[in-house]
Amino acid sequence: MSTADGRYAVLGAGSWGTTFAKVLADAGTDVCLWARRQEVADAISEKHLNPEYLPDVVLPDRLRATHDAEAALDGVSTVVLAIPAQKLRAHLDDWRSHLPRDATVVSLAKGVEMGTLKRMSEVVADAGAVDPHRIAVVSGPNLAGEIAAEQPTATVVACSDHDRAVAVQHACSTGYFKPYTNVDVIGCELGGACKNVIALACGMAAGLGYGDNTTASLITRGLAEISRLTVALGGQALTLAGLAGMGDLVATCSSPLSRNRRFGASLGKGMSVAEAEEANHGQVAEGVKSCEAIGELARRHEVDTPIVDAVRRVCAGDVSARDVGDELINRERKPE
Repeated sequence: MSTADGRYAVLGAGSWGTTFAKVLADAGTDVCLWARRQEVADAISEKHLNPEYLPDVVLPDRLRATHDAEAALDGVSTVVLAIPAQKLRAHLDDWRSHLPRDATVVSLAKGVEMGTLKRMSEVVADAGAVDPHRIAVVSGPNLAGEIAAEQPTATVVACSDHDRAVAVQHACSTGYFKPYTNVDVIGCELGGACKNVIALACGMAAGLGYGDNTTASLITRGLAEISRLTVALGGQALTLAGLAGMGDLVATCSSPLSRNRRFGASLGKGMSVAEAEEANHGQVAEGVKSCEAIGELARRHEVDTPIVDAVRRVCAGDVSARDVGDELINRERKPE
């Protein structure tokens, strides 16, 4: 089984993947970062910079990078997947034969796969042929830019095998990054996936000109929706009161660094999804892609998720943000 002093591979050199690789290196862990493009790998290895994603951050000298996924995976004890949720399966199809047999596999992605409605750990188990007990997830209030700047934060490492969670915890513990462990993979994953959708709603509210009371109301009622869905799928409601639930929700719904919140604000100002994408430099927020899958997951388990459903309808172009805002405000009166 993997140990804290084993070798790590981080696959994916976007902002979060690069940042997590930096955290591992700063913690003293031997880590190699795989980049899809050769020029990105060269910039990280030779100049200690990722100019496209973290232009103002000097990366540790000990952080190595490569464009060769097979080389990055050779002999490692732990594989960290920093791939967008909807692209994870395709990459795992390519990497499956190179994954070390007993390695811990850590997912950083926050989403629900479209079509299959699988959580990311389920995608890893399926597409990567990995035993679920070897799969860990990392979730929490982890805005990459702040962590890369070494601003203090905490996170959750969840794995059904507690020893593996502890090994990852030790490997990424630094003075500015404090990981806690949990065995509730379902709760941590759903908290991470659903908060993106609630952040879109908060962004829409901001784009409509609403203030902090509205944001606080959406966060609180959004947490209730996530908790109901988590329990229905076998997770623990208490997990959602912690870093992977409320912590991540507050950060993503409140911060101007949150891509989902920014994207939602564009929708709230009356833009279409295509126009919002253009306004956000061609980037589509993960919540836009996941809201349909999360909504369908809720419907299949007969869970009431009015905020998720409202966001889904706006993203589908069925209604405007203002229309669903009025609907949510005028919902039936009932006990909290």
